[in-house]
Amino acid sequence: MKGHIRERSPGRWAVVIDAHDPQTGARKRRWHSFKGTKREAQVEAARLISALQQGIALEPTKITVAQFLDRFERDWLAVHVTALTMERYRHALQHVRRYLGGRPLQKVQAGDLASIYASLVRDGLAPRTVKLIHRVVHRALGQAKAWGLVRDNVAEAATPPKAADIESKMLQPDEAAALVERLRGGPLYMIALLALGTGCRRNELLGLRWADVDLGAGRITISQSLEQTTAHGVRVKGPKTRSGRRTISLPATLVDALRSHWVSQQEQRLRMGLGKASDSAPVLAAPDGSYQSPGAISQAWGRAVPDYKLHSLRHTHASMLIASGTDILTISRRLGHASPTVTLGVYGHMIAGTDDKAAAIVDQVFGSRMVASSEGKPLIPR
Repeated sequence: MKGHIRERSPGRWAVVIDAHDPQTGARKRRWHSFKGTKREAQVEAARLISALQQGIALEPTKITVAQFLDRFERDWLAVHVTALTMERYRHALQHVRRYLGGRPLQKVQAGDLASIYASLVRDGLAPRTVKLIHRVVHRALGQAKAWGLVRDNVAEAATPPKAADIESKMLQPDEAAALVERLRGGPLYMIALLALGTGCRRNELLGLRWADVDLGAGRITISQSLEQTTAHGVRVKGPKTRSGRRTISLPATLVDALRSHWVSQQEQRLRMGLGKASDSAPVLAAPDGSYQSPGAISQAWGRAVPDYKLHSLRHTHASMLIASGTDILTISRRLGHASPTVTLGVYGHMIAGTDDKAAAIVDQVFGSRMVASSEGKPLIPR
């Protein structure tokens, strides 16, 4: 058995595998489409040959949805997404397996997906959850197309149910101050203060170490985050995006609060016989000095603050910056968004009020000249 690759167009390859029928000995040529570099295409050719030799490769026309999803999870999800995202994707795809697992992949139509979505909604699944399932199916079938298993991504023609646009609650300044005061002295006080003062995500704050805090300069550096999955429990990982690795300036009140928190933490450790915390110790540590569980923190927050999610404090931080007139690029960098476009997509509706300021500036610069010109000759020819 052997194979070779042919470049069809820049970045697009045909992977050709020559196999022999074990019964007749006749040569059978299989073609597979692949998108990527030449080296990646060569690796894909080697993988396909290995799969055929082990007897685990099937003709595209014979592959069922369940068999494809097995491959998608093994060869794509495991490589391209985090463990937590993979867990969510697998859970979403279980619904597809339940309805279409035995169906040949190439026989799946957009109508089949629409039928699944409607059934899930009738069964009581939230439209937002069904919309997530659709996104995962779209991603999976897009990869099936890239692998040459299907001609079209039928998910492109399927429409999930419309999910209501639920805007996250944001606290007014007096509400934020009251919340912080209510939590003062409790286990959730510092995470609330840090979320409001920095706009960081929950898992970024729980992954923050004292080595990442420069109280003299009044800055923290987000260099890692926590991830919690059923398979692996709580573990440390890199930031959510490349832009997530960032340095954030702290308000003076937060610097003072962190100093007091450090002293309290050391006193507690000494009382427990743990000794002084090292620079690698978490800022928001559990009593034994370990990282806290993100899930446990969210549950504790839900019991203590049922009116607002912890993530609402991140939105509140962004809204305060927008209200103060801070430019969108600074806000985007502070929040760790991949680009200002993401920030505008989330908070663009809050920036609409600044249009009045723009009109006032234009009027201030050109207003008197326009009036003077209009008294004589029109500015715009009729």
